[in-house]
Amino acid sequence: MDFEHSAKAREYIERVRRFMADEIEPMESEYHRRMGELDNPWVVLPEIEELKAKAREQGLWNMFLPEPEYGPGLSNLEYAPVAELSGRSAIAPEIFNCNAPDTGNMEVLVKYGDEAQQERWLKPLLAGEIRSGFAMTEPDVASSDATNMEATCELDGDEVVLNGRKWWTTNAGHPNCEVFIFMGVTDPEAGRHSRHSMVLVPVDAPGVRIERMLTSMGHLDAPSGHGEVVFDQVRVPRENIIAGPGRGFEIAQGRLGPGRIHHCMRLIGAAEMALERMCERSLSREAFGKPLADLGGNRERIAEARVAIEQARLLTLKAAWMIDEKGVKAAMSEISQIKVVAPRVALEVIDMAMQMHGGGGLSQDYPLAAAWAGARSLRLADGPDEVHRALIAKMELARYKNP
Repeated sequence: MDFEHSAKAREYIERVRRFMADEIEPMESEYHRRMGELDNPWVVLPEIEELKAKAREQGLWNMFLPEPEYGPGLSNLEYAPVAELSGRSAIAPEIFNCNAPDTGNMEVLVKYGDEAQQERWLKPLLAGEIRSGFAMTEPDVASSDATNMEATCELDGDEVVLNGRKWWTTNAGHPNCEVFIFMGVTDPEAGRHSRHSMVLVPVDAPGVRIERMLTSMGHLDAPSGHGEVVFDQVRVPRENIIAGPGRGFEIAQGRLGPGRIHHCMRLIGAAEMALERMCERSLSREAFGKPLADLGGNRERIAEARVAIEQARLLTLKAAWMIDEKGVKAAMSEISQIKVVAPRVALEVIDMAMQMHGGGGLSQDYPLAAAWAGARSLRLADGPDEVHRALIAKMELARYKNP
């Protein structure tokens, strides 16, 4: 198992690091300040589109897809450190067109979409011209068990009819969001994992209604946001079903493997950003006649943060390597392990940095509070900790059962 960066990975790590230092970091604080002052934050400021154009011109675009026809063709292991770098910034993933949930939706269309679906939706997503949402979670059931789903997508001749209420549909507020991938029950009598279908639904289809935007830990996360969306007798052509009826659960499972690598490496990047700020703060501020680094066990906290980050990174790289070498199924335990570990590590390290910054750490003057809120939400997104622990334990115990 070799985690040494390939020559190709080293090239993209350096290019992304330089782009972030030269283009993104100098403007990010001002960008967030401007967004915070808007009466209507559901807009894309011109500087985002300008940076997206620059990133695309430089080939720093769609780096998450391993297929070379769509981008640089980085493997999961090669892309992992790039995702880590982008995790230092709230806006970098979008600028590189490597932002969730579009990444997962593009992966679905690459792997399962037919030619017409790819032409209509994948191409503009790859070009960064539109955004998309993934409508799976529901407010009235425990959505961590996808088989609880109540939303329906019933076949009616050449059409499929969608009904249901979804929430936490990320990108629902984005002005460029043009399509949702809707997951619902097509055949309630089929096996538990063969009942569901995924359907491509234009946002402006009759019967689609965005009822409200939700806050996440008090943040609207504009301009993407997380919406509660009602689908009321929405009719779309039958050919909008991805891969055919009954394959929704299969697609959902295939969608989550690489995506969890991306999430976890971005979290590690956020933790690195927080540790960097914590160290700088501890050496530049004094209290009681001493640098903060020499007070209250802060050196031990900095050491523990470094240890935790390194452990989380190595585990995530192992999962990425396993996906590349053996496939998602062989890496299921490791994928769940990193999904438990990475948010926890990020929360702990960011919390330490917030404490080191005093009241400022809780404010919009530093990126720490928003990073903490994002890390906390990822203990639920893509499956709560409890579900991942249950899978890890199931696979671990299976090793000890009698053959």
